[in-house]
Amino acid sequence: MKSLAEKYPLAALMAVSVLMLFVHLGLIQTNIMEARNLITAREMVNDGHWIFTTMNGLPRYEKPPLPTWLTAFFMLMDGMQSMFVLRLPAALICVLLVYFFYKLVKRFQPENNQPLYASLILITSFYIFFSGRDNQWDIYTHAFMVACIYFLYKSFNKNTALNIALAGLFAGCSFLSKGPVSMYGLLLSFLIAYFIIYRQKAGKNLLLCLIVLCIGLAIGLSWPLYVKYLDTGAGTALSKQTANWGNYEVKPFYYYWSFFTQSGIWTIPSFISLMYFYMRKRVSNSKIYTFSFLWTISSLLLLSFIPEKKVRYILPALIPLAMNTSFYIQYLIISFKQITGRYEKLVVYISFGLIALIGLAVPFTGLFLLKPRLENYMGWYILLVIISFTCAFTIINGLMKKHFAQVFYASVFFMCGIVTTIIPLSKIFYTNSNYYDAANLHGIEKKHNIKTYEGDGFVPEIIWSYGNPMPNIADGNSVKIPADTNFGLLVYAGKADELMHSFNNYSFTQLATVDLNEVPAENRLYNKRLVKNYYLVKKL
Repeated sequence: MKSLAEKYPLAALMAVSVLMLFVHLGLIQTNIMEARNLITAREMVNDGHWIFTTMNGLPRYEKPPLPTWLTAFFMLMDGMQSMFVLRLPAALICVLLVYFFYKLVKRFQPENNQPLYASLILITSFYIFFSGRDNQWDIYTHAFMVACIYFLYKSFNKNTALNIALAGLFAGCSFLSKGPVSMYGLLLSFLIAYFIIYRQKAGKNLLLCLIVLCIGLAIGLSWPLYVKYLDTGAGTALSKQTANWGNYEVKPFYYYWSFFTQSGIWTIPSFISLMYFYMRKRVSNSKIYTFSFLWTISSLLLLSFIPEKKVRYILPALIPLAMNTSFYIQYLIISFKQITGRYEKLVVYISFGLIALIGLAVPFTGLFLLKPRLENYMGWYILLVIISFTCAFTIINGLMKKHFAQVFYASVFFMCGIVTTIIPLSKIFYTNSNYYDAANLHGIEKKHNIKTYEGDGFVPEIIWSYGNPMPNIADGNSVKIPADTNFGLLVYAGKADELMHSFNNYSFTQLATVDLNEVPAENRLYNKRLVKNYYLVKKL
């Protein structure tokens, strides 16, 4: 008998997406990448820099503008105070990713529930939902590319102008979100896998790919070429960003080979799904499994060839990995009762028994860590206990009765419960009594009738908090002293001593310390980069 989720798969996916993406969306503190996007969007709205984008009043051409445009539109609708609203574009784009991923997998596997399993794995994979709750560029470019791949694959089977045009449009949107990153890491790997498996269809489909690529490049290159033509300095910024691929954050070739761990609770099932010779004999459709395996491995290898590597850059490989993992889940749902191999069953018990063990341990661990400060958060803690115990016992019951669908859905719901309850409970640790928002500097400026300057390079989170561009007086090794008789200077404590020697006939009086850390200094998450002293500088 079909479960409710299997009867209404899209409704189930949307419900899980809401829990994973939208609940408590505005609670987590802004990070450096998100702050850069938000600052640029704010300067679009406040200063009209929609095409010639800026950050802290300076040209910012390293990243294409589409995610920032979308963010700016939400700012126009609801202002800049609600982080929930400002993160809505990223969350909605992540929903778009889940939707088109479901539709794409369904094109390959229309007869069974595997598209639902794959999409639930995708949205509950750690780095996918984390990116959907963080308004930066990565989730946009890959979501648009999955939509492009869906319409491109659709055009392979039904060659219509609309499918080709939509594929080209989404390819262009992907390029306008983060350049050719997703074309390389997601689209190229898809095409490699597809034409290996379906090589007999290569002829006409290669022509369709070329048409889509031309449309996508025409859209995607429109902004950088226009900016480069009208602002000669743009070429340097764009070239620098391209050069970073080869000489910035250089990591070994094998740096991404533990990429499956970024799927969170699906780490072990994802790893098993990559055991090709084991899985090939057990899946219902070995041809499509081989395709998803090649898509995943091609994406991993292509990303590994690029010298510049960061953890978040592995995100495109997690998308085909979710499809690949769903083959293992589908196999267990159909065949778990028939598995006779001792070690094969043991792996399943370890994989999902570990999730159950975490579910049983979380409430006790939470009580141990949070007990002195739980008073104001007791409701969230009780909800955490209920969800954790319910999911843990449901998983254990499913494993004992060999009803694996129950195990799978309980694991998905456990992730929803963790996100729903842990985020508000994490506020317990936000006890930094020295927290001082950069926006408070406006009161000091008004009191002393001064303008504020940065003294050693701006910190995006502080500029976002401050609310306006803050001119920087330091340019490399040189310092340009403002013409103002009195002014405010925001600078790291160590740098202040150096500047005092450069400022002859000026006095320095510390008025405040900006500290955007919500955790106290003794916490390992405390970030000294977010702490700067504010000085009143007077000419003698």
